[in-house]
Amino acid sequence: MVDVPVLRGPGGRPLRVAHLTTVDMSLALLLARELETDVETGLETFGLSAHGPFVPEIEKLGVTHVPLLHLTRAWQPRSDVRAAGELVARLRQLKLDILHTHNPKTGVLGRLAGRATGIPVVVNTCHGLWAGPGDSWRRQGLVLGMEALAAQASHAELYQNAADRERLRRFVRSSRSRVVGNGIDLERFRHDPLARVKVRKELGMGDEDVVVGVVGRRVKEKGTAEFVAAARALGDRARFVWVGPGDPDKSDAVVDEDPAVQWVSARSDMAAVYSSFDVFVLPSYREGFSRSAMEAAACGLPMVLSDIRGCREVGVHGQQLLLTPPRDARALTSAIAALLDDPALRQRLSAGAEQRARSTFDQREVAAWSLRTYAAVARRRGLGWEVA
Repeated sequence: MVDVPVLRGPGGRPLRVAHLTTVDMSLALLLARELETDVETGLETFGLSAHGPFVPEIEKLGVTHVPLLHLTRAWQPRSDVRAAGELVARLRQLKLDILHTHNPKTGVLGRLAGRATGIPVVVNTCHGLWAGPGDSWRRQGLVLGMEALAAQASHAELYQNAADRERLRRFVRSSRSRVVGNGIDLERFRHDPLARVKVRKELGMGDEDVVVGVVGRRVKEKGTAEFVAAARALGDRARFVWVGPGDPDKSDAVVDEDPAVQWVSARSDMAAVYSSFDVFVLPSYREGFSRSAMEAAACGLPMVLSDIRGCREVGVHGQQLLLTPPRDARALTSAIAALLDDPALRQRLSAGAEQRARSTFDQREVAAWSLRTYAAVARRRGLGWEVA
């Protein structure tokens, strides 16, 4: 049973909390359990993001969505200045007790705007630093500099993996930072044999086909080129599928659909999609703590992931998954081939992955840590909140 604190303002007043992301998809798909938990514990809950097709799903949770008209995913100086001004105006109108920021861009803008408007508790979750060892020193310096600056404006920093916390330890005191990991809805993500048959039929696949699949946005940093190379090399032995939306706002968006891979648009029945796979692959260059890999693990899939922070946290090489160097198509192809050649290895990794998911990746615990953090900041700042 997860211990979830119930928070009230002085005199039992309901508190107002807002979660800020760049797009509504992040609120609906990545933060749904956190939003639900806030609502269930009596917080007046808002979701701030650009408007999009996921707003109805957000509002079904009991959350009030506040659209930010000038907010975009890409860094665009002129638009970002307008977005920052709009955000400050919205925050002043909402009179929040807590602002919780997410995503790289809104993490920076939101922390600065939250402190500038005097919100009592400003918390940020780092879902993965947006520069890694493979990036130029200039990019890494820019990213670390902006994160260090923004971190000075928050009251607490939460990290999905220990590597990101370590990189920023010179700028963020350990007393106000914590690694909280990541989690998923373990009731939703389970292997479903009937859904497996249904999805395979819809995608034109038979039960005899061995299916190797990726779930993710169609951008180069997710390893599309390496996956295509593996599909070209092993296409006579398995069906290769990529499930996920395009991302035209990103500079590395993938436009051309290589015929070696079956490209499938984003779907809402993701547990069924994972159930239709035999092998899950994520050749990404950067992850905070891969949600898709956790979901695949909970559905009992053997996996090949990039050997990067954000994927290493999902499991141990040879026990729950196989790890390969990022940007290495030959190594990725060899690892996938090893799983295709060895059904016993697939079965062993499948069992290990599911066991680890059930014991480690409970999204309710991540949501509880956010509430515990709000309470800790309120105590430290003497806000007089009631905590039960």
